Amino acid sequence: MSRGWVRKLSWFRREKKSKTLAPTSAPVIAIDGPSGSGKGTIARQVAEALGFHLLDSGALYRLVALAADEACVSLQNSDKLAELARGLDVRFDSDERGGERVWLNGADVTDRLRTEETGAGASTVAQIPAVREALFERQRAFCRPPGLVADGRDMGTQVFPDAPLKVYLTASAEERAKRRHKQLKDKGLNVSLAALSRDIEDRDRRDSERTVAPLRPAEDARLLDSTGQSIEVVTQQVLDWFAVLSFFVEGLWMGSNRIIAPFVVMTVGHRM
Repeated sequence: MSRGWVRKLSWFRREKKSKTLAPTSAPVIAIDGPSGSGKGTIARQVAEALGFHLLDSGALYRLVALAADEACVSLQNSDKLAELARGLDVRFDSDERGGERVWLNGADVTDRLRTEETGAGASTVAQIPAVREALFERQRAFCRPPGLVADGRDMGTQVFPDAPLKVYLTASAEERAKRRHKQLKDKGLNVSLAALSRDIEDRDRRDSERTVAPLRPAEDARLLDSTGQSIEVVTQQVLDWFAVLSFFVEGLWMGSNRIIAPFVVMTVGHRM
């Protein structure tokens, strides 16, 4: 891997961004990005490498959409959807191969969770402020020692604005459509690549234009384009960034109201 890094180390004092947020008890790596950017895969790889807990925030919104479907609740009924979000009976588990399994109301819904229909429902549900508020503290509660890797669309901007490492992972729309097409074909599903491309473009527009927590990089996020990159290369880049922070900042996540932290500026070639 050709690194071509130019590192410049300086120090800055960072205030807590919200007086209402209690300090996290463990380090958080927040990975945000659009649909199909690979953030879920990279988050799992990073969490496994570090022995950290994993939060797939998108799964929670998908679960709300699924719960609404099972309860025959309209996706336009914000009050009922918020009620469902607060009372989700959900369990995350692993199968014998280490893959994620998700249980809702005692039933394994892993396969249903990843359908295009559920994804579209989740995108609609995620625009509802009452649902986002209902899931906010639930997501924050995932943070516990030794650490957390959280992936989603607003982890670094809304849920964990105090995360020491924020990554905004992206890829071209064409690349993301091809990845999703391969995933679905591997599951034996016959889908149109053109239709997937249109769906990704529509979802990008909904996520970026919504009034509540729109999809955007945090101001202090590190941008990482995964187009044409292997899983291993992208994962290693995130681990390297975290290693630099961990090396220079002992006790970064000890819960103080003020944090003294290094800011590492890296100039990385488009191809790592």
